[in-house]
Amino acid sequence: MAAAQDAAAPQDTWEYLTAALLPGAAKQILDLWGADGWELVQVVVNPNDPEQLVAYFKRALPA
Repeated sequence: MAAAQDAAAPQDTWEYLTAALLPGAAKQILDLWGADGWELVQVVVNPNDPEQLVAYFKRALPA
C-alpha cells in the first residue's frame, strides 16, 4: 500500500484592527471598514468607558 502524502493545507494569515463605534455613526463605520475588506469579529464595551463600544475586525493578508 502506498503511503499517503501529507499535503499541508495553506493557512490564512490575518491582520487585526480595532475601531471605536461612535454613537449615531456605527453603521457608517462598519460599512466603511467592510468595504475595505475587514470582517467584523466582535463588538465589546470599552472597559475604560462603559458608554463606548469597540469593534474588532480581521482580514486575510495576501498569500
